[in-house]
Amino acid sequence: MYDIAIIGAGVVGGMLARELSRYTIKTVLLERAEDVAVGATKANSAIVHAGFDALPGTLKARFNVEGSRMMEGVCRDLGVKYQRNGSLVVGFSDDDLETLRELLARGEKNGVPGMRLLTEKEARGLEPNLGDGVKCALLAPSGAILCPYELCISAVGCAMDNGVTLRLSFPVEKIEKCGGVYELSGRGGSVSARYVINCAGVYSDDIAAMVGDESFHITPRRGEYMLLDRECGGLVSHTIFRCPSKMGKGILVSPTVDGNLLLGPTAEDIKDKEDTSTTAEGLATVRRSATEQVSKIDFSKVITSFAGLRAKGDTGDFIINSPAESFINVAGIESPGLTSAPAIAKYVVEFLRDMGAELAEKPDYNPKRAPMPHFRDMTEEERREAIARDPAFARVICRCETVTEGEILEAIRRNPRPSDVDGIKRRTRSTMGRCQGGFCTPYIVEILARELGIPEDQVTKSGGSSRIAADDLRGTEK
Repeated sequence: MYDIAIIGAGVVGGMLARELSRYTIKTVLLERAEDVAVGATKANSAIVHAGFDALPGTLKARFNVEGSRMMEGVCRDLGVKYQRNGSLVVGFSDDDLETLRELLARGEKNGVPGMRLLTEKEARGLEPNLGDGVKCALLAPSGAILCPYELCISAVGCAMDNGVTLRLSFPVEKIEKCGGVYELSGRGGSVSARYVINCAGVYSDDIAAMVGDESFHITPRRGEYMLLDRECGGLVSHTIFRCPSKMGKGILVSPTVDGNLLLGPTAEDIKDKEDTSTTAEGLATVRRSATEQVSKIDFSKVITSFAGLRAKGDTGDFIINSPAESFINVAGIESPGLTSAPAIAKYVVEFLRDMGAELAEKPDYNPKRAPMPHFRDMTEEERREAIARDPAFARVICRCETVTEGEILEAIRRNPRPSDVDGIKRRTRSTMGRCQGGFCTPYIVEILARELGIPEDQVTKSGGSSRIAADDLRGTEK
């Protein structure tokens, strides 16, 4: 029996689990996939939005600004990379200038600090590689970048270190209530809890319907991206947006905290909640728009493309309510959901308290988490010390990203533990470089098999049936 069950281990569910782990209650985090951070959290723009886009008075506006103010401290506590690089929204016409003025007024009303309009000359002084058609811009210096799945993994790990239980491969397929207790069941088994919090992303409307709530609908909105090699990461320093439309904030051009250049996303409403395929048309749209915003983009340096699904609600705002006793929806958390996650977590805890949940703080709660060791970023002295502690740090597995066996072992042995190649990828950046795993994948498979105690041909790329090899990777005849 648990006090609280959270459905969905994306960044919102992960941040909420961490916030609840400070209390003397039993919390379980349920995730349908075989790892955390594999839904919208693994494939988004990685932006800490300043807060000028959301309409004043909405939950989006409130939690965006609150979350933006909290995020640097949260990342510091969780050992997550954070860079306040500022956001620049560019305009190409007089109409765009009027839109920028509206965004400035909206941002000021929302409480976004330091915003100002820039002339073309001022904008190019900050970003010399802006496209030829750029005529004006809006600067929001509080905008920032981080790695969303790193934040989620660290938040869940912190929660687990403080006593939260994580249940993977647990799709919730049925919810029943009896005697004041919810029974959640599916292929992963069943758990009982007094309170249930629905953070299920694109599936949150399906989860709500299990308790009789059909008041909202979630549409998957697919966004396609291109990622360029790290040698392109210095082309811009700010996150470059264009004026937003009714479909979202539009294509952006942004450095990443790991030194790459990110382009995207598109915005296409689809029906399939699992369709993360890319399309020729979508990637062409990314290329065309990005080229207008920023010149000198070398598309020959694109190392991968991908797509993510946003949970687009039909209410126009985040959906945080209680449709049934002791049940809370945290749904429709599209952009700026990543930014808002820390603030949403605190708000939902107060929501639970108002519902009657007894939340007594643990005297030994630890909000901090040691960062993952990254050999590539170490000084020579730090590298020597790491190798002296563990010789596995002397063996480079991923040449593109300079990831060592020591880092991979560290990832496997700390919460939440990965069980496939993509899980290692999200924790260490191995397979994320120019060769996209062409060199290092067999060695990662070997390490995973050894550490998990399974044959190499049972190791998967991303869980399920995604086996990397049908037989021994080295081609040994059986």
